Amino acid sequence: MFGLDPIPEAVVRGALLSLIGLVWIVTLVRIAGLRTLSKMTAIDFVATLATGSLLATMVSSSSWPGFVQALIGVAMLTGWQYCYAKARRNDAVRNFSENRPMLLLRNGKYLEDAMAEARVTRADILSKLREHNIAGPDRVDAVILEVTGDISILSGGHSSPAVLDDVRRA
Repeated sequence: MFGLDPIPEAVVRGALLSLIGLVWIVTLVRIAGLRTLSKMTAIDFVATLATGSLLATMVSSSSWPGFVQALIGVAMLTGWQYCYAKARRNDAVRNFSENRPMLLLRNGKYLEDAMAEARVTRADILSKLREHNIAGPDRVDAVILEVTGDISILSGGHSSPAVLDDVRRA
């Protein structure tokens, strides 16, 4: 790429291509918005992983065409993700492309059918309760498996019913 001996070539390529790749990604994120690197939906998560993979491809490219292809790949992923974020405002698009959050525990009671469907165990829920310093399931209003795979916990008895509007089995 730069016509240097192998070791200096590798050093220059690694330093320069990583800098260009990072600046490119930061520029795209500034244009498209911070949601670009979020994991609000499965598609966001996949796009974020793919962006990281394409950055690795940029850094390790040994030819300009491969480098440019990775740059374009990141731009296209960002563009498609941006379009999807706009399109998912439509209920039909969102219902087709996304799962809804699922209630796993309500008022201290495990919802075994929902847990089986979501492939979540009591041990998974107890682990999350410990992470949040919650003494036990009886102290919880609701445990929800979010569309991202994260587990949310509502406790304290002050939860508005509206927070469960889009949650399955609520």
